[in-house]
Amino acid sequence: MTTMATTTTLAKADESVEYAARLEHVSKSFAGPGGQQLVLDDVSIDVAPGEFVTLLGASGCGKSTLLNLVAGLDGPTAGSITTDGRPALMFQEHALFPWLTAGKNIELALKLRGVPKPERRGKAEELLELVRLKGAYGKRVHELSGGMRQRVALARALGQESNLLLMDEPFAALDAITRDVLHDEITRIWTETGISVLFVTHNVREAVRLAQRVILLSSRPGRIAREWTVDIPQPRRIEDAPVAELAREITEELRGEIRRHGQH
Repeated sequence: MTTMATTTTLAKADESVEYAARLEHVSKSFAGPGGQQLVLDDVSIDVAPGEFVTLLGASGCGKSTLLNLVAGLDGPTAGSITTDGRPALMFQEHALFPWLTAGKNIELALKLRGVPKPERRGKAEELLELVRLKGAYGKRVHELSGGMRQRVALARALGQESNLLLMDEPFAALDAITRDVLHDEITRIWTETGISVLFVTHNVREAVRLAQRVILLSSRPGRIAREWTVDIPQPRRIEDAPVAELAREITEELRGEIRRHGQH
């Protein structure tokens, strides 16, 4: 592995930017019982403005680690990461504060962004309406279903007005019907807002259902094994024949990566 200067740049969004995120030869190691453990190795990815990209791979391949690096929560061991402004991050768990209402959870993100107090409630209500939770401003977290909580978490992330939304398996804990509904919602919101999305999942059909491009990471250390451009028109359904066909192809590649990993 070649060591490179590590830099993280947060640039202001403008019409001249060529990418929402650029990862150049990124590697990441962690200290382990037997020494340094290489988790990501020489990963280079560009996410274009307004592009929806899914990162796919087996458990432990470094998908979430990569997302944390792009979010700025950790730094790469080697390589560079550049983003068009500060990314917004949405986790698998909603991470809402239970003592705050749905609206106040969103207002907290607005406060951190510097939105004046008199404007926060109106903006929070607009965001709740965007995720189709109009009228839920005063509801406590325990009054919301799992799907509704993830909608609030999405509204909070969108409240950061980032050009890049990072999503770490946000629908993995939901039942199939709720997940399918939220697939429709995130597709609609992505289309309406023009935001760039980098979405981590281990669900192949979810990756194909949502993305314009699917990137498969190899088993640890995570390297780019292959990528696919998804030319299936939106709106798509999980059960659509073209989605299922491409998902089968990607699944075979994923199984091959898992088999190769099991041989070591």
